[in-house]
Amino acid sequence: MKSLFEPEAYREIRHRLNSLNKDDKPLWGRMDAGQMVWHCQFPLKVAIKNKDLKLKSNPFLVWFFKKSLYNDRPWRKSLPTAPQARAIEPKDFETEYPVLLDLVDACHELKSRETWNPHPMFGKLTPQQWGQMQYKHLDHHLRQFGK
Repeated sequence: MKSLFEPEAYREIRHRLNSLNKDDKPLWGRMDAGQMVWHCQFPLKVAIKNKDLKLKSNPFLVWFFKKSLYNDRPWRKSLPTAPQARAIEPKDFETEYPVLLDLVDACHELKSRETWNPHPMFGKLTPQQWGQMQYKHLDHHLRQFGK
């Protein structure tokens, strides 16, 4: 499984993000490109801030979904998301896109971090699992936009 902490996977994600533009249409789902780049910021911020957010979670969904965070199988289309990460309002691509790029860079730089708080929904993750989860989420949404 690829990880955002690996240089090759990081370069791949950056290359794919560089091919994204505000007029790209999703192959599935309701988000436009501006909403997608805003949405993709949320899990990166969770990792970077490394705070114990204590979000409420559904134990069944956690059990069902946690293993899918760090395996090689692509996620199904139109999966549910955390309420805090739902892009309901319009988002400006030109404003949100550079924020996402900065967060991807900042997250990649955490590859040597030794201490990680539990994920607010999925609990204790290894550093490797954090990097894999970040890669997989970005990959999922880039595939959503054909990138």
